[in-house]
Amino acid sequence: MRPELISYADIEEYRQHFIENYCDASSPTQTFDGIEVYFYSDMFDHAFFESSDRRGSKDVFSTKRAERIDWIKSVLQDEYAELYEGYDSKSKTCDNSRRVAIITEDDYVVIIRFTKGIKAKFVTAYVADSGHTATKIRTSPKWTPKKKNDH
Repeated sequence: MRPELISYADIEEYRQHFIENYCDASSPTQTFDGIEVYFYSDMFDHAFFESSDRRGSKDVFSTKRAERIDWIKSVLQDEYAELYEGYDSKSKTCDNSRRVAIITEDDYVVIIRFTKGIKAKFVTAYVADSGHTATKIRTSPKWTPKKKNDH
């Protein structure tokens, strides 16, 4: 069961919630399998804004994403989340240094990128659109941990 949806009056309240609950570098979020995930305040816009066009400009605040802000930690700590390799759009290949966790409730997705060893950086989180994105994610290879120095 996921945390309740969050509802704030404006974007800055969501931003403050993100900073207060995720962005303490001295206390990274631990995944169910021991990965330390670090969050940075500059990732807020990437995670909670969407593009109004296909150019990817991230110019529209997404209440649908923001109200699930507390789901991020919940998914990272869910040992039953499905784990897949991420996708590198530049090389157009799957990338094991990115891990995509997806849960069936709303097909909610959380992506992290490994930085060193068992440390990772939060990339983004969203509800996969109309099942198409979720179906595509599920065609990627299952994520498997690499040796300690591989990431």
